[in-house]
Amino acid sequence: MASNASRSTASPSASASSTVLSTSTIPTSVESKQDDFPTVRFTNVQHLFDVINCTTGDFLAVTHVSPNNFAKIERERDKRRRKFRFRRYSSTSQILHITIPTYLSETLHLEFNALYQKKTDRMGVWNNWRTIGAATRRAQGGHPGGDSGEGDSTGGPRPERGFAGNWPTLVQIVLLAKFEHTSRATILEKWEEEARSTRPGATTTRHAAAPCPVLRQTITITRDTTTDPVSYNVRGALVFGFRLLFLRDPGPGEGDFVFSVQELEHYAEVVWEQVED
Repeated sequence: MASNASRSTASPSASASSTVLSTSTIPTSVESKQDDFPTVRFTNVQHLFDVINCTTGDFLAVTHVSPNNFAKIERERDKRRRKFRFRRYSSTSQILHITIPTYLSETLHLEFNALYQKKTDRMGVWNNWRTIGAATRRAQGGHPGGDSGEGDSTGGPRPERGFAGNWPTLVQIVLLAKFEHTSRATILEKWEEEARSTRPGATTTRHAAAPCPVLRQTITITRDTTTDPVSYNVRGALVFGFRLLFLRDPGPGEGDFVFSVQELEHYAEVVWEQVED
């Protein structure tokens, strides 16, 4: 479901089992220093809000954000009832990644999440899945100003992780849904957590024991305007493993979630309706 793991903006290490995040890589008026993401140095809260107001894209990286300043930003966001999300904040690097919702970025994750929910209904496991949305997840035992993150569309299995106050599982499946304006393509990247490999005889440290994200599948969808009506080229079906989502083996009538070429074609069509030429 998704986190931009390839660009160091993953969800917190403890998050829902399934997350859908989205990003639209459109150029912005703010200087981009790395990975084509606009980056700004934090000076004060009002200046940051001014930058967000003039950012034309849906993503902003903010450097030099201390835990105390992050807590101030969070309080001011809530006070002003602003809708942007804190994709990821690391108190170690003092970098804050902000998602600014647009019609395109919201369509990328909401439409796919709706497709997933339909599949849970057809499989009869809808009541075993809990939708969490963009709820803030803090590092276990954390506090405002500490490491945290907010997905776009998130969820996890219940009753395994369904009761109030229960700490969610580590991210198992992450889907990064993005639209690249340069190549005019919708790209779906499926990431899964995998245990880090260690050398035989090596001491297992806390860092080494932590799982790391691995890219398992990439689906690129392009638009063909030479056909009538317009068609979409999809490079294969997308598959989510049942056990990674529900933390158990599939029962009778249950199995992996397969998003067919036809379903992804329709998804791409809906996404393209929000693309501004």
